[in-house]
Amino acid sequence: MLNSYDIGIDLGTANTLVYSKAKGITLNEPSVVVMDTETKKIVAVGIEAKEMLGKTPEKIVAIRPLKDGVIADFDITTEMLKHIMRKASKKIGFAVRKPNVVVCIPSGSTSVERRAIHDAVKNAGAKKITLIEEPVAAAIGAGLPIDEPVANVIVDIGGGNTEVAIISFGGVVAYHSIKVGGDRLDEDIIQYVRKEYNVLIGELTAENIKKEIGYALVDHEEKKMDVRGRDLVTGLPKTITLSSYEIRNALKEALLHILEAIRATLEDCPAELSGDIVDRGVILTGGGALLNGMEEWLSNEIVVPVQLAPSPLESVAYGTGKAIQYMSKLQAAVK
Repeated sequence: MLNSYDIGIDLGTANTLVYSKAKGITLNEPSVVVMDTETKKIVAVGIEAKEMLGKTPEKIVAIRPLKDGVIADFDITTEMLKHIMRKASKKIGFAVRKPNVVVCIPSGSTSVERRAIHDAVKNAGAKKITLIEEPVAAAIGAGLPIDEPVANVIVDIGGGNTEVAIISFGGVVAYHSIKVGGDRLDEDIIQYVRKEYNVLIGELTAENIKKEIGYALVDHEEKKMDVRGRDLVTGLPKTITLSSYEIRNALKEALLHILEAIRATLEDCPAELSGDIVDRGVILTGGGALLNGMEEWLSNEIVVPVQLAPSPLESVAYGTGKAIQYMSKLQAAVK
């Protein structure tokens, strides 16, 4: 069993979470690092760093070291992990010795990508490292009976990618992953505002728009929001009013990609498990699952019950921490 010193890490494109059996989720910080390009020193990590996005002078850059769920910058990821594990150690109290760590990885990651994650966590100060596939961790965290011979369908919409998996008897039966997630939705909003209004907005503004007036459902009660950005013609600040109908239109293409991935996975499901899916439905996890009307829209499209996991943002982190007890049954999902 997991002892109180050991931790689970959800190393996500948007956020990194740390779970310990003794204290639950002990840390939840944005996966952002701010670095001084001249001295190569880390200026800020996590929450402080995210607040600096788009607001730093030229020699100070904000970097997201993870892209599409995998490591894009090894050295900076290692530094970020060191900071996160140091911070977690103060809260949990394993500063005396190196912790054993369970860390999640995308199901479709290559052996090179898996090795990079393993090495980054080891360099950050871990003793023993166990890798677990993200959809399996999400399913465990959502409380699904993954060790039983029934179909558990999990849709994990993260920052960098969306993973859809059917898990039965401790293994992944069918699986699809696409590089479309919350970051892509933000990018689509930025491009829409630029194209339609000739106004440039930043990542944080786009994320706020998505949370406030972003909808998956076409039919919804219209909401409006005032947004400030830079007019690309005059170069001066400008305020515009956006409608939730416009934002739904801007997000349409990305949402259809997610829908296609879910349909493709359900089509790959063995006939014996199809009946379970009709009865048990689909569970949504990840930050993207919190988009307004996501459950209802997906349920209408795939004609199967869809529901949110109890804690969509924390499901993968909970799963990494609770995975230890499933280890013997997770041969296919754990490396």
